[in-house]
Amino acid sequence: MTALKQGENIMGRLAGKRAVVTGAASGIGRASARIFAREGASVVAVDRAEEGLAETVALIAAAGGTAMAVTADVGDEEAVAGFINTCVVTYGGLEAIYANAGVSGGRVPLAEQTVALWQDVLRVNLIGPFLCIKYAAPIMAAAGKGSIICTASVAALRANAGGPPYAASKAGVVSLVQTTANELFGSGVRVNAICPGLIETGMTKPTFDRARDRGTEGKIGQLNPTRRNGEPEEIANMALFLASDEASYVNGQAIAVDGGLSSTHPFVPRG
Repeated sequence: MTALKQGENIMGRLAGKRAVVTGAASGIGRASARIFAREGASVVAVDRAEEGLAETVALIAAAGGTAMAVTADVGDEEAVAGFINTCVVTYGGLEAIYANAGVSGGRVPLAEQTVALWQDVLRVNLIGPFLCIKYAAPIMAAAGKGSIICTASVAALRANAGGPPYAASKAGVVSLVQTTANELFGSGVRVNAICPGLIETGMTKPTFDRARDRGTEGKIGQLNPTRRNGEPEEIANMALFLASDEASYVNGQAIAVDGGLSSTHPFVPRG
């Protein structure tokens, strides 16, 4: 665990809040953990990748924030209950959790997909967020407030943004946040999802590497009107908004952060 250094780089939109971020060893999770800490939250950073997780916490410490690392598998119920309890015991409460950890499942042809592949993708991408909600929601409801955020995907909204196991798992996340937001009716707990478009992270690295190898890097993101890929910090900024009191009337939503990709059907881009 790192100690908070008063004043340095702390901006305050999450001042006094206690937060958990999963998938925090890299990509969107790392960017979110760093921004949450920069804005004043005490952060429990969770991931299976111990080395990357330690680096995330070190970056937060160097910026003057408060964070601790917990190595855990988000598809393991005991582990999820454990890291949420760690946040409460260590920091005294829980106001926000970002269930971001996910796996892609790769691009396996339909006829070659196995039940084991589907089970692994669903366990991390859908059961993981469910477990975060299951164990975080009662703590937040007892306090009368809290924000639960889950990473879905534009693949949850339309085809061709991921393979069937991945897309199905992320569509499940959208349904999960809608149904649980209503299960928590009147509790003061908000549940929302972010649907990222193409973001350069460890999970999407093969896509970017292939484009660079072919010399087509300039075409990445060409199908959205912003005409580029996104960066992890752009998703983290949405997570920050949803975790903050500024989003107090946002509940049960799946918000696309995709450069406009999901606003239309696929098309041939103009020259």
